[in-house]
Amino acid sequence: MTKEFILNTKRMKIFPLSDYEMKILVNHTLDMDLKQAYLSMLNGSLEHPENRIWYTVWDMVLNDGSNIKVGDLCFKGLSPSGVVEIGYGIEKAFEGLGLMTEAVIEMTKWASQQEGVTRVEAEIEPDNIASQRVLEKAGFRLNGVMGEEGPRYVFNASQC
Repeated sequence: MTKEFILNTKRMKIFPLSDYEMKILVNHTLDMDLKQAYLSMLNGSLEHPENRIWYTVWDMVLNDGSNIKVGDLCFKGLSPSGVVEIGYGIEKAFEGLGLMTEAVIEMTKWASQQEGVTRVEAEIEPDNIASQRVLEKAGFRLNGVMGEEGPRYVFNASQC
C-alpha cells in the first residue's frame, strides 16, 4: 500500500485514496446517494489536482494488522477563505466504538495545521444524533447557521 502519507491514531491508519482508487470505489458502491457523493469527490479531485487532498476520500483501516476498512472521511473542498468541511461515515459493524470520534479528531487536527486552512466545519442532519455527538466530542460547536443538510458546526480547538 503506497500512499502519499498516512495519519495514525491509536487504533487506525487514515490515508487518502488515489484517483484510480476512487474510481474503483465509485464503481463498486451500490448505495446511489453514496455513489453520487464519491463521484462528486472524484470529480473535484480531477478538476483541482493541485488541491486534490481536499476532495479525495480518506480510508480508515484498523492498524492491528488486519487492515479492515471501518469507514471513510472526506473534505468538501477548500474555500477561498480557507474553510474546509469534513464529512464521514462508518461501517455499521464499527458504530459505537469511538472510532469515528478518534478519526475526526485526528483529521481535524491535521487539517487545522495545513497552510491556507482557517477553519474546519461540518454539517449534520438534525436527526443524526450519533454524528452530532462525534462532532461535540471532537471539539466542534454549533455556530447558529443552518446549512442545506442541517445545523453547521465549527471546530473550536480551545474546547477540545
